[in-house]
Amino acid sequence: MNDPRIIVALDFNSAADALSLTNKLNPRLCRLKVGKELFTAAGPQLVEKLMLQGFDIFLDLKFHDIPNTVANACKAASSLGAWMVNVHALGGRKMLMAARDAIPQGSSTKLIAVTLLTSMDQDDLADIGLQGQPEQIVERLARLTDDCALDGVVCSALEAAHLRQLLGDNFCLVTPGIRPSGGQADDQKRITTPLQAIRNGSSYLVIGRLITQANEPLLMCQQLNAEITSLTI
Repeated sequence: MNDPRIIVALDFNSAADALSLTNKLNPRLCRLKVGKELFTAAGPQLVEKLMLQGFDIFLDLKFHDIPNTVANACKAASSLGAWMVNVHALGGRKMLMAARDAIPQGSSTKLIAVTLLTSMDQDDLADIGLQGQPEQIVERLARLTDDCALDGVVCSALEAAHLRQLLGDNFCLVTPGIRPSGGQADDQKRITTPLQAIRNGSSYLVIGRLITQANEPLLMCQQLNAEITSLTI
């Protein structure tokens, strides 16, 4: 069964720019992430076009609202055919369980929760009144997510090894903040390289600029897949 580990972040503000990139990619080598910017600009019509190209879509809209509203949003995302959809774990137990219950039994849509954004550090946590180190809060939210029977979490690859040990092999760990060795951190603080993320136990790597800004995006995808495969065979 084909199960690409790379999820390409389509961080664009128009359907045309997104399709210009995806026309150069191969759905056997990667999945795609559609986030708030692109979804707001292009809507579900673009998601449908990308699925017609053969890509699995991670709808990264981070739902965080009252339980009924989040449940309805998750149900709509599943009906759209999203391969994966996410919510904020900080929405709490009732919201997480409502989201889980809203996705029909037998649906192939994976439901995961965001623990802490990879842009946040200790100072940010203090600003909003969260006590503890980032890794402690991530562990608490990941345990809650698992307890509510969701499929996994979005987390930093730096936290993946601990969470893999804690929550087992079947718990899905989706890790953004992936940068090449010696690369720029840009707007993220808790980052790591693709190879280290896989070693740490990441299930899927969300990769943006490394692929989207490459001179040959398909070649970059092929190279990254070859490196990942060398660690998993």
